[in-house]
Amino acid sequence: MLRITELKLPLDHNDDDLLAAIYARLNIKPADLKSHLVFKRSYDARKGQMMLTYIVDLTLEPQLYKKLLAKFKDDVHVMATPDTRYHFVAQAPAQLPHRPIVVGFGPCGIFAALILAQMGFKPIVLERGKKVRERTQDTWGLWRKNTLNPESNVQFGEGGAGTFSDGKLYSQIKDPRHLGRKVLTEFVKAGAPDEILYIAKPHIGTFKLVGMVEKMRAEIEALGGEIRFQQRVEDLILEQTSDGKQQVRGVRVADLALEGAPVSEIRSDHVVIALGHSARDSFAMMHERGVFMEAKPFSVGVRIEHPQSLIDKARWGKYAGHPILGAADYKLVHHASNGRAVYSFCMCPGGTVVAATSEPNRVVTNGMSQYSRNERNANSGLVVSIDPSDYPGGAMAGIEFQRALESHAYVLGGGDYNAPAQLVGDFLAGRASKDVGSVEPSYKPGVNWTDLNSALPDYAINAMREALPEFGKKIRGYDMHDAVMTGVETRTSSPLRITRGDDCQSLNVRGLYPAGEGAGYAGGILSAGVDGIKVAEALALDMLN
Repeated sequence: MLRITELKLPLDHNDDDLLAAIYARLNIKPADLKSHLVFKRSYDARKGQMMLTYIVDLTLEPQLYKKLLAKFKDDVHVMATPDTRYHFVAQAPAQLPHRPIVVGFGPCGIFAALILAQMGFKPIVLERGKKVRERTQDTWGLWRKNTLNPESNVQFGEGGAGTFSDGKLYSQIKDPRHLGRKVLTEFVKAGAPDEILYIAKPHIGTFKLVGMVEKMRAEIEALGGEIRFQQRVEDLILEQTSDGKQQVRGVRVADLALEGAPVSEIRSDHVVIALGHSARDSFAMMHERGVFMEAKPFSVGVRIEHPQSLIDKARWGKYAGHPILGAADYKLVHHASNGRAVYSFCMCPGGTVVAATSEPNRVVTNGMSQYSRNERNANSGLVVSIDPSDYPGGAMAGIEFQRALESHAYVLGGGDYNAPAQLVGDFLAGRASKDVGSVEPSYKPGVNWTDLNSALPDYAINAMREALPEFGKKIRGYDMHDAVMTGVETRTSSPLRITRGDDCQSLNVRGLYPAGEGAGYAGGILSAGVDGIKVAEALALDMLN
């Protein structure tokens, strides 16, 4: 196939216009083109007029293909279509010495298990939370009834934290093997709309993710894999080898579905640790067992809400409301005078702010959108970068830093899982908010109007106060008085990294494969899925050695 990039057309063009642009670009006749496929569609408004930009792959007769490739050999926008298909690196033998274990069934664990299953390795998946529909009911229990289930919530359960998010499916990771394409293709096979394969910033939304996760679970099981829910890994079974290193030999598991059930053992020499960033007790267990890990930077802040119509108008101008564009997003960053970076994080167009704690008596916020993105507010994390020098004390110190902020937010919110909130105008003026303004906060179960000055360290508060007016210069109205800030956002990424080598194994425990967001190797659904594929491949190759 032949690929054309940077093919630009007006926003309101039709299918015939795209074909005409292809014919004109290559100077070919309609009969020359056997078929075409839109690989990517993005938008460009840099010159004042909204344009759609296409990458298109064309099927042509072999002789014409060679002729055009030679004719445009110096044109960087015409080339041979790269092979983006996924190629398996291994195939399991008929008899396996043991089955690999995957701990966690979020995006990373799902794809690690799926790839292993597709290669014939029949993985055993251990997920501490419940199946996705049961988990959804427990999550609504917090949002509607102020009742937290510490083992089944936004963070824990089938699908991971990404199930209750905007469902963004794009990333800035380097992906020379097009593993992200494999992730998107599997999502489409599981029920995602085809458009995620070609639009520039694809997303799914919570309701669609629920059904997709169930279908992917069914495929893993059909291929011989096994998913066991409410199974919390309590310990690693380790054995010291002759060279002084540790070798994993399995895990000890508590069955949370059976009260008082004894801890059981599952033996395996290959264990994928695909935890989310909130599996703090599991991090502590591995730290105590000597698994090498180190503190890493992350960010803390609040969720900020504006009317979606304000963001649409600021970003799209006269094109606001166009169905192709949908609800507008944004990406902002400001480098404050105190050396801190303030930036927007996990922006959710037409979404809601949700309660995302997994521990009792703590408040954590996050953002979520449905596929339609049709809620009245836009929300985003407004966060400040921090690093281990802000929380000295070793690998686990970042977790204690997070917990202190979350516990204080619980108190500021009134002690019932309501979140502390403040209007931007009051925040900038340094006074407590008393009541809602024109922007209705979406956080459930509810908010307590207060002063967020004590919710975060002084350096974060000062940096945010400096950044908001600057962001208002980039998006008119961003620093509007009635915009709502809801605290606290602490789980932007894992506060530690379970460091691994080039073979994807722990630096000091053989057979242990730290993976995904909790291990510090991903941030978001797509990158977590890609990392799951990489780790599954490394594990499979090691099992065959």
